[in-house]
Amino acid sequence: MINTLGSSELMQLEERYGAHNYHPLPVVLAKGRGPFVWDVEGKRYFDFLSAYSAINQGHCHPKIVRALTEQAEKLTLTSRAFFNDSLGVYEEFVTSYFGYDKVLPMNTGAEAVETALKLCRKWAYLRKGVAEDQAKIIVCEQNFHGRTITVVSMSTDPEARKDFGPYTPGFITIPYNDTDALAAALREPGVSGFLVEPIQGEAGVFVPDEGYLASSFELCRRHNVLFIADEVQSGIARTGRMLACDHEKVRPDILILGKAISGGVYPVSAVLADDPIMLCIQPGQHGSTFGGNPVAARVAIAALEVIREEKLAENAERLGEIFRREMRSIPSPMIELVRGKGLLNAIVIRPNNGKEAWDVCVKMAENGLLAKPTHQHIIRFAPPLVITEEQLMEAIGIIRDSINSF
Repeated sequence: MINTLGSSELMQLEERYGAHNYHPLPVVLAKGRGPFVWDVEGKRYFDFLSAYSAINQGHCHPKIVRALTEQAEKLTLTSRAFFNDSLGVYEEFVTSYFGYDKVLPMNTGAEAVETALKLCRKWAYLRKGVAEDQAKIIVCEQNFHGRTITVVSMSTDPEARKDFGPYTPGFITIPYNDTDALAAALREPGVSGFLVEPIQGEAGVFVPDEGYLASSFELCRRHNVLFIADEVQSGIARTGRMLACDHEKVRPDILILGKAISGGVYPVSAVLADDPIMLCIQPGQHGSTFGGNPVAARVAIAALEVIREEKLAENAERLGEIFRREMRSIPSPMIELVRGKGLLNAIVIRPNNGKEAWDVCVKMAENGLLAKPTHQHIIRFAPPLVITEEQLMEAIGIIRDSINSF
């Protein structure tokens, strides 16, 4: 099917027939390759959002697309009512890749978070001996783990929570990057898990103090509480390591992955844990019709192979240092703070003559680079990890010129 509509008409269609649950930049994309995307009129842009870090391997990576198309022509879905010839191969691959006994495959990041919560509660009752319906899980302020009812129940974002109650009980909320608060919460009865983002992405790429993850992990270990890492955004080489937890040599008890585990080609997520935790779930207690389907399995294997073969973690670490250095050198009163790790970075914007982060993003789009604000005053920058240094410097020039135009 050949599209004959322009950007304006296509945006009007979404406005007329789609739910108004997003506020996108006024750009209609039609093609992507590597770190670039093109709109329906043919204008090229640097993609500095990467679908919220789902496209770490670049748009339409040929190896991943080939895995998708080859498997899609053979077998797409069996459900878990039967075995198939791809799932076991993927399960062996991914557990070896990340060093866990078992994987529970799902489709989206939010599903994987829900899976981890259920797994933690099941472990609490079967292994830790918590009284029925008394298990509690510690979460952090400003977290973002998805948008399901249970996840927004533990959110502190009024926009995410308002008018969606009643909320799911069983959560203790503490400040992020505060081990004293964690130590106090761990003393409460029934605490069974600590769910944490190694870097808070949606909160504006909030990087915790060095040692926070390691200290938190040790506190959880001391209290027989599961350390659950949500690496949906921060994982898969984004921060310069395979996992953000790897920076502090922390191996989570439960690891949550999504987004880039499929390179943005297909919805894939995964929860990994060792046998004493994972085998608390028995047949009939959790599942997904599409989770672990043959296409997802083959796509995820290819996507993870690309990460290693192309040394994308190393590229993210090296280019991230360059990006932050160059951003800090921009002489603009609008730049209040630059922070990040690897190629997951953010600029805190100080309003200037009524112009805010959204206005900067609109100007960058006009100049050929796409990024999106979060919390009105922060711009997140997360290009595909396949970007080269030459391409990065060109993109930095666009960012610099856009900010300086104000």
